[in-house]
Amino acid sequence: MVWNLKSYFNNGNERKYKEANETVNRFVMDVIKTKEKQNRYKTGVDLLSRFMALSLDLGFNDDEIEETWKFLRDIIISFIFGGKDSTSTALTWFFWLLDGHPQCKHLIHKELSMLMTSCHHTHPLNLTFNDLNNLNYLHAALSECMRLFPPVPMNSRLTVDDDVLPDGTHVGKGWFCYYSAYAMGRMERLWGSDCREFKPERWLDGNGVYQPCSQYKYPVFNGGFRMCLGKEMAYIQMKSVVVAVLHEFEIEVIGGGGTVEKNGGSAV
Repeated sequence: MVWNLKSYFNNGNERKYKEANETVNRFVMDVIKTKEKQNRYKTGVDLLSRFMALSLDLGFNDDEIEETWKFLRDIIISFIFGGKDSTSTALTWFFWLLDGHPQCKHLIHKELSMLMTSCHHTHPLNLTFNDLNNLNYLHAALSECMRLFPPVPMNSRLTVDDDVLPDGTHVGKGWFCYYSAYAMGRMERLWGSDCREFKPERWLDGNGVYQPCSQYKYPVFNGGFRMCLGKEMAYIQMKSVVVAVLHEFEIEVIGGGGTVEKNGGSAV
């Protein structure tokens, strides 16, 4: 009742929310329209430019284009808000674990140095999308970090009808089903007796190439029809941050980094 009154009279928290929402929407729309006026979306390689180029190729009229820009605005905002907390959480755990495993840090530095030498880059900010994709050990280290400390440790779904899970478990309509990515990442029957150890090598084949595992064994980005749309973008963002930080700084965690003794218990 209080919320309805605040919303109706545009007062208190509801007024602040609407003003903040308008500010964010206006900012994103300004970015979109600036790209349009300057035709920068035609040469840009960022996600927004690609969306804009694809939309204009469909031949919309002026009214439809305005609605398209609003649609793009909502997409961009959802990408920003949907990934900012989970990505920053993953990176926090990553640097903590890295400080406790100097050998892993050394291998990341070695891989980055070799890549920059082969590509003739002088700074990691010059690395391209394909360059970042070639950082197999770093990709494995990030995956291993999120196995132990998933940004969303527990998730739930509401059943819309009676169903039976693959193992024969019955779930009724309206039930909440929870799963814990945190617990699954520490199960010996899924990951072996070393499940509590931070071992990026478990994700690499004999040639050092990253090998993804089943999304149902590793549900950090959900799975099936619910697979996170920003999964690949999240990896690229995290790789970009890691290489930029490690190139300029030496990370030292107060109290020491993450070790097997510190990173929590296992789930049988």
